[in-house]
Amino acid sequence: MASSNVVKNFVDGTLVVRDGSVVPLNVTVRFDRGDLAISGLKQKLRETVAYETRGVTRTVRHTNRAYPSGSFSCLLTQFVDTGGTSAQLADMIHGTTGSGFAARVSTLGTLADVMAFDLRFTAEGTNFGDSADHLVVLEDCELSYDFAEGDPDSLTFNFVCYGAISGDLTVTV
Repeated sequence: MASSNVVKNFVDGTLVVRDGSVVPLNVTVRFDRGDLAISGLKQKLRETVAYETRGVTRTVRHTNRAYPSGSFSCLLTQFVDTGGTSAQLADMIHGTTGSGFAARVSTLGTLADVMAFDLRFTAEGTNFGDSADHLVVLEDCELSYDFAEGDPDSLTFNFVCYGAISGDLTVTV
């Protein structure tokens, strides 16, 4: 892909959360603030440890797997939708009965103890003359969220990525 000459900003992105069903259930995050943040992306997704003896660094090695994390927030319109007419991310996380997400499946497998999802972030590129849109996929993410009252009320979603990272930010383990 050729280098883009257009700086991307918060209005150019779309975030979709998918489950592990054969035909994935998904939620496009609505009313998000355009503040997706991903931390801990590094070579090999491994922790780095410096081994020392008597205060002298002898070698630096990659050790345990590192798990990137991040967050994004959105304005609150409602917590859940038990009527099943508007997909809410909290419904997907909780598997709210009546929401259409009661049958969601973890991306870690049908028998997984942890409910995980894939996060797909797309930044618009083709509308700005880029050869393609820009995609980042974070697989097997466990999500949690926080509620804050304010003007406006908001939800902040936090995640830890336990799977692969692919797309334009592919990181090889």
